[in-house]
Amino acid sequence: MTADRRTVLRTTAGLAALTALGGALAACGDAAPPARRSAPPGLAVRASGEPPEVDPAFPPTDPVAAAPGATSSPPPPAGAAEAPAAPVAPVLAPLAAGTPVEVVNGPRDRKQVALTFHGAGDPGMATAVLEIAERRGVRLTVMAVGSWLDQQPQMAQRVLAGGHELGNHTQNHQNITAMSPDQARAEIAQCAERLQQLTGSIGRWFRPSAAQYASPMVRDQARQVGYEHVLSFDVDPRDYNDPASDVLQRRLLNAVRPGSVVALHMGHQCTIDGLPGILDGLDKAGLTAVTASQLCV
Repeated sequence: MTADRRTVLRTTAGLAALTALGGALAACGDAAPPARRSAPPGLAVRASGEPPEVDPAFPPTDPVAAAPGATSSPPPPAGAAEAPAAPVAPVLAPLAAGTPVEVVNGPRDRKQVALTFHGAGDPGMATAVLEIAERRGVRLTVMAVGSWLDQQPQMAQRVLAGGHELGNHTQNHQNITAMSPDQARAEIAQCAERLQQLTGSIGRWFRPSAAQYASPMVRDQARQVGYEHVLSFDVDPRDYNDPASDVLQRRLLNAVRPGSVVALHMGHQCTIDGLPGILDGLDKAGLTAVTASQLCV
């Protein structure tokens, strides 16, 4: 083989090697970076760098931490809605100086009243009460029973979404006055934990169950759980006995006056039927229905 022939062959082989190497480098340079792993359902990473919030309806699961061989769920399709962020507790204005530990009524010199509702019963009926109030621009205070929230957890956010206030009415709505201190505290604490989980707050108010007023023992147990104030009432139209709606309206409107805290119940048709007339009567009397906190600021 001549020298010229050997030179040509060496040159051709070198060019082929360079071409293959260039193709490999180009392939590395053009590859898309690894996709960023999205947060599992229920985790919402805050822009501020704070720890992620967890939605209790979606327990977080990290596929990376799964046991070898475990199968993770496929990623959501493009355009799928993100998991809802954890609830944010409403910010409440401080109560007026001198607000008593047990609030039976608010100031008598202001044309305001608080309509408070026992939070339990059929969620459709509860929603109907909220909607009637919202159409009239009225805000209510719902004292929720913990076992109701266990069964209807969506109602906690529904109450708050309408601008209403949410409080603690014990876990099982038993006669709390007849309980031991430990039993009473457990009843208050279990409902408080449920409220915290669903809304990010235990709420401002506690109301004793099966009693209009809190005994000293019950007030002490509520304070230990985190409630500085107990919410009682001075008007009880006894809607839980299911009177006719006009009877309910008459009972309430004859008893109410500025500063009154009214005790009503969500799970009764007479209350749904009577509420529009009650709101009309309050308007005629020049009384504005507000939340318990608004009554006491």
